[in-house]
Amino acid sequence: MADKTISNKNNLINLYEDNHIIVVNKRAGDLVQGDKTGDKPLGDIVKAYLKEKYNKPGNVYLGVVHRLDRPTTGLVIFAKTSKALPRLNALFVSKDINKTYWAVVKNAPPKEKDTLIHWLKKNPKNNKSTAFSKEVKDSKKAILHYKILKKLDNYVLLEINLETGRHHQIRSQLSSIGCPIKGDLKYGFDRSNKDASIHLHARHITFVHPVKNEPISITAPLPNDPIWDACL
Repeated sequence: MADKTISNKNNLINLYEDNHIIVVNKRAGDLVQGDKTGDKPLGDIVKAYLKEKYNKPGNVYLGVVHRLDRPTTGLVIFAKTSKALPRLNALFVSKDINKTYWAVVKNAPPKEKDTLIHWLKKNPKNNKSTAFSKEVKDSKKAILHYKILKKLDNYVLLEINLETGRHHQIRSQLSSIGCPIKGDLKYGFDRSNKDASIHLHARHITFVHPVKNEPISITAPLPNDPIWDACL
């Protein structure tokens, strides 16, 4: 299915929409759901967009299906109906939604492509996950697959597919092999990006529509940035 990109006054980039789901291209800094900061979450921005577009007088239903870290960009799926939400949740649980990420990292990994297996332990005090090579108490197994897509002048572009969905999984696992993501101070990169983003982007997603049973394939345009531009 062809991607459809729509902008509006909230600067929301809508990549796909039908009666049951909406897929947007999250900007760096957007919260998917509200937190203790009190900043307006992406979900509320999407609700405002839907309320205005369809001239809805009451509350707008919107179900949060999954999340992206605040400094990360790319595809986020929301459910527009109570029928779609549990079915989308089930697709994530059964791993029948395939998400591909792009990451710009500091160093080339040791292999052109590989599978990384770690045990991640989250520290809620600093909101950070540590990757261990062996299982430790309260850790969760994390698996990802990567391959090198392109070598830039000072960085390397990786394509990543997750087998598990752990807290800060890509950031932590890549850092553990000496490949911190550009701009990611928390996981070992030496300086931040000016806009507080990190160069991690949820690039592509494929799944079977939870109601229509049609195959859906969506690609999120990259942020407007010289490094991302060099990746194309």
